[in-house]
Amino acid sequence: MLRADQAKDAMTAVSSGASEGDPVALRDQAVVELLYATGIRVAELCGLDLDDVDYSLRVIRVLGKGGRERSTPFGVPAERALRRWLDEGRNALVAPDSPPALFLGARGGRLNQRAVRTLVHEVVAVVPDAPDIGPHGLRHSAATHLLEGGADLRTVQELLGHATLATTQLYTHVTVERLKAIHDRTHPRS
Repeated sequence: MLRADQAKDAMTAVSSGASEGDPVALRDQAVVELLYATGIRVAELCGLDLDDVDYSLRVIRVLGKGGRERSTPFGVPAERALRRWLDEGRNALVAPDSPPALFLGARGGRLNQRAVRTLVHEVVAVVPDAPDIGPHGLRHSAATHLLEGGADLRTVQELLGHATLATTQLYTHVTVERLKAIHDRTHPRS
């Protein structure tokens, strides 16, 4: 799992290639920003189509495990990266037989999960002292950062598409450690 500062550094790292305007780099920035912003699974990301993005509400419609559909919000940085990918990059990768996928691979097909895993590993590798994580580690980081920021467990459960609260509770260990440290530091009888 990444600390918040490491996640920020990862987002900065992935944006450096995009600044050149390279279509693949623009896509990669949008992919990493969206993964971290939403905490969606890599399969959910690869399954997104163009019409799954609602910019007016800044949410994506995700088809999760078990065919359950949910809407997941994303922030301004992810919106900027998505718009730039769609405005400046996607058309360069479109082939005659391209699907309506939000993210395309270098040959115009739907971006595959292996490419996303490789991308996340490469981006995180340039962040000093960051653990080697893949997309699921980015999901775990997003959930933990939401909880540390004050989000309640039920909200995080809904955002992540977990069927049970027990699954979401697995993400709380770092938050509990943080709460214990604050309690120890601030409570008069700790």
